[in-house]
Amino acid sequence: MLPFTITIAIFALFFILSTVKIVKEKSAKIVQRLGRFNRILHPGINFCIPILESIAGTVNLKVQQLDIHIETKTQDDVFVKLQVSVHVQIMKNKVQEAFYELDDPYGQISSYIFDTVRAEVPKLDLDDVFSRKDDIATAVKTELSEHMDKYGYRIVQTLITDIDPDAMVKESMNRINAAKRNKEAISEDAEGRKIAKIKDAEADKESKRLQGEGVADQRLAIIKGFADSVEDFSNTLQDVSPIEIMQFVLLTQHYDTIKDIGEKNSSIIVPYSPGNLQNLQQQLMEGNLMADEINKLSKDRTKIPNTKKTFAQKEKSILDIDSNIDTSL
Repeated sequence: MLPFTITIAIFALFFILSTVKIVKEKSAKIVQRLGRFNRILHPGINFCIPILESIAGTVNLKVQQLDIHIETKTQDDVFVKLQVSVHVQIMKNKVQEAFYELDDPYGQISSYIFDTVRAEVPKLDLDDVFSRKDDIATAVKTELSEHMDKYGYRIVQTLITDIDPDAMVKESMNRINAAKRNKEAISEDAEGRKIAKIKDAEADKESKRLQGEGVADQRLAIIKGFADSVEDFSNTLQDVSPIEIMQFVLLTQHYDTIKDIGEKNSSIIVPYSPGNLQNLQQQLMEGNLMADEINKLSKDRTKIPNTKKTFAQKEKSILDIDSNIDTSL
């Protein structure tokens, strides 16, 4: 009696377990009755008739990602590998079509992706493949949506996640890019040197202009100083001629020059003695007298015979230092 009771209990438990069906969220179960589609079980607790009804399969309603690796050739005959990622989701209202119509849905989706990519990429050069990858992804999504919607598969998004040309092609592209950047660097460097030279030239021009103005102002000040000195001498000493005043000024300048040479670090050998001073004075006087006589001769050409005598007399009287000293005493 006891074994029979246990058998009944086991059978009842099996019956209950066969009746109750629990479906997880974001999924659906296909129920077949005697081998034929009957209904779809949605998330939650559901009940089925034991023996007569069975679960044919479970459909995942989440968004799934399908990664496809494709190798193809561009318009400029460069082989390139692309990775295409497709996000696919089964529509809730077409679970039956998605389960029954396609035997290998993801394999068939891959076939459509291969066909579309190999039709689009050969129309583009390699550089355009990189810049227009979104257009390729859009073309793949449009092609898949057109063929897979009727089977209950919704194409959520299509992405070109990787573009990998041949290794030699990538190396060449890197060299081209490096050459372009080097060219730009050289151009910018040359432009910088050009600007620097222009600025240096402008600075040199301005410096020379200011130096010229300084020299001109200096010479004007020297001339004004000479003029003031001569005027002061003339006003103070009535008997001193302008030539003698100029000789004194030139001797003063001579002594200032000797002083400046002595203060400099560089060594310059200048022959110097008391006799040289007298020679210098004599030369200055002769030069001034000759200049004065030439000016007078230019005014009156008829006085040339008497010029030499007058000049000699003036020269002798000026160089006769002893007589001048005695007279002054």
